Formats: sequence, structure tokens, C-alpha cells
Amino acid sequence: MTLQPPMMVRGADHSARALRLMIRDLARGRQGVAESGDLKVRPLETPGPGVRVGDGSALIHGARPWQGSYTQSNIGDARVDVEPTSAFARTDLIVLRIEDPEWEGERDPRTQEIGYFHVVQGVAHDVATVPEDMTGIPLARITLPRNTAAVSADMIADLRQIANPRTERTLRTAHPTKTEEVPGKHGQWAAWPKEAAWDLDIPAWATTATIVITLSGLRAEGGSVYAELRTRLGERAAKPTVVDDDGTTTRRSSMTLADTLAVPPAYRGTRQHLAVEINQNDKYGDGELNVAKGTTVTLDVAFTEGPA
Repeated sequence: MTLQPPMMVRGADHSARALRLMIRDLARGRQGVAESGDLKVRPLETPGPGVRVGDGSALIHGARPWQGSYTQSNIGDARVDVEPTSAFARTDLIVLRIEDPEWEGERDPRTQEIGYFHVVQGVAHDVATVPEDMTGIPLARITLPRNTAAVSADMIADLRQIANPRTERTLRTAHPTKTEEVPGKHGQWAAWPKEAAWDLDIPAWATTATIVITLSGLRAEGGSVYAELRTRLGERAAKPTVVDDDGTTTRRSSMTLADTLAVPPAYRGTRQHLAVEINQNDKYGDGELNVAKGTTVTLDVAFTEGPA
């Protein structure tokens, strides 16, 4: 292999390999679908011996060294036939395959499609990658019971990965300036402290939100305390974290609330309210939690794109 000529110095006279290598570099060697909804495999509208692959684009990394990477787009639903089973169950893999005759196979790019949807029959029940030496990306795994012709949604396992998923991280801080005790009745969830609340713009592509909130300098006094704290994004509540303190004097502590929430489609591209909630139980103590001067609230939220 010799040093390849740089792009943009010989007009439009560039080899196919040079373009593939440029795609590989721009994609940083990654492969997968372009966006969260791309190339999703679903049952046929009238279930039968096949599936449909939806709109979308993908990057496919060549299986061999210095093969480069390919781009492929699908416009509209494409039907992919799946052979019915007989007396034995079977697992198939739905693949977007590239069969470039420069590297494998004998397809003629002038008359045949070198990028196509391909069914790999009889794979392991937990397979998630294409066979070795095959250039392609896995889209879905189909688990077919015996004597089955129609593919239903529960037989389809989504295997798509995003080539270059987007992430947007936000950091916020708040500093209470006066003492604020837990509002409401014990045994009920209430928004608290009031400074731990923000209106967040959720990216249109976000599928998950990883939320970490730290309350430093949280104060307890007047006896033992037992309480649960959680975050709430819109109407979605995270798993709670427990404060279990058997002290009697005034003391300070720190709490970290963390969870990953799925972002519903209706939330994407909208503004949603994020807040901390508390549920204090006086069955295990009569002390009180409060925030005061010297308390710091830190929000760290990362929205991430994934298959949807």
C-alpha cells in the first residue's frame, strides 16, 4: 500500500477507495445508523413471512483493513422476506450488507445493488454482530418459534446502534440564602428545596436523560431523620435515595440523587420542568431536614441519543 494522493488536488479524479477512506475518517471509524429512528425493523402492516425496514441512513465500516466506509440510505419501507420455520425454531439476523466486489463477492455495481438488506439464517439466539469478514451492520434479530410464518413485533429484537450519537450536557448550581424546612405532611411527596428546580429544553433527538443532583450541606436537626429524595422530569419520577440519620444534634451531610430516565417522544423538542422531591417519614424519627445558607445544589444532566 502506497501513500494515497490527497483529496481536492486532481479535480474530480479520485478513486472510490479514496472517498471510502475519507468517509471512514469523517466517521472516526464508527458505524451504525445515522439517527435514532433510522432503519428500524418492524413487522409487515399485515403480519406475514417478512419484515419491513423503515426510512433512514447508515455508515458501514469495511470488514477488511483499509477498505474504508460506505454510506447507504433507504427511502420508504423496504420489505425483507423471512423464510417460515417448520418443526424447529430458528433465529435470523437482519443485516444491512455491503458486498463490494473489490473486496468480496461477485456483484456487478453497474447492474446489481451492492448495498442491500440481507437475512443471515440460523444464528445463535443471542447474536448481536454480523458474521466475521462480512461488511454490514446488524439491524434486528428475529426469533421464530417452530411452525411459524408470520413475524410479529415480540419476535423482533432491535440491534441498531447510532454511529455518532449526540450528547448535550447541562450544569446548573443553586445556593439557598435562607432556611427552608420540608413542606407538606410527612409521608407525602413534595417539591423541595424550591431552589432545586429548573426548566430544561430537551433536544429533539434525545432518547435518555442521565440526571445527577447533589445537595451539599444538607442540614438535619432536632432528632433522627428518615426521608426519601428523588428527581422528577416532567411527569417521570426517578428512583429515590434514602436519608437515614440517627443523630440528635445539628449536623450537615451531602446527598447524591442519580438515575437515567427514558425521554418519551412527546418530551423531545419541548421544555420540561425538573425538580427535586422529598418524602419524609416521621415514623422513624421526629427530626427535621432543611437547607440553609451554606447549602449548595448542583445539577448535572446529560441528554443522549440512542435507537428509538
